Amino acid sequence: MSTDTCTVRLTGLRKSYRVGEASVEALKGVSLDVRSGEMVALTGPSGSGKSTLLNLCGLIDTPDAGSRELGGIVIDGLDELGLTRLRREQVGFIFQGFNLVPVMTVFDNVEYPLMLLGMPAGERKEKTMTALQRVGLETFARRLPDALSGGQRQRVAIARALVKSPALVIADEPTANLDSTTARQIVDLLHELAHERNASVVVATHDERMSSHCDRVLHLIDGELQ
Repeated sequence: MSTDTCTVRLTGLRKSYRVGEASVEALKGVSLDVRSGEMVALTGPSGSGKSTLLNLCGLIDTPDAGSRELGGIVIDGLDELGLTRLRREQVGFIFQGFNLVPVMTVFDNVEYPLMLLGMPAGERKEKTMTALQRVGLETFARRLPDALSGGQRQRVAIARALVKSPALVIADEPTANLDSTTARQIVDLLHELAHERNASVVVATHDERMSSHCDRVLHLIDGELQ
């Protein structure tokens, strides 16, 4: 694991939401550095701010206050086009609900991020098959997601996240509702993604099977890191 390169730097992040007439402060001045090759678990009860922090890390949302850097690039102040480009090039997402497109094959789901980057077809095919081989699903390339088990669909989601070799991978409850054997496979894949590819992996999880294999475990309580 690299210890000298900071992929993600969050400083004093604050984020509030309107709920009816009330304002709910989801994050209260959160600061966090994540190094290249490091796997960090975010734990805490529902409503503690984990998803909000993931969305800010992954450039899906913007903070009310504070600053963010990704790979040394100051994020806040970029226009929407700049944010979209940085997100497409540098960030991979793994969701609890997989977020696969049901009418697209496994291959097409994994290839899609490379299409968004404008990569030539031959290079896309090579990278997509390599990613599917990495998660043990190359023989499932022409199947539709509905023909797969939950664990297989999660592995497709991981292949989609790693196919563009992102600097940062965001994972939201990636082992939820998976049996122990499948969960361990997912943990091992994410661990290798961080340590072998020198990516930063930030995981929100309630699952001890996941958090116990991370390099650091951070607890978020009422919008504050403990």
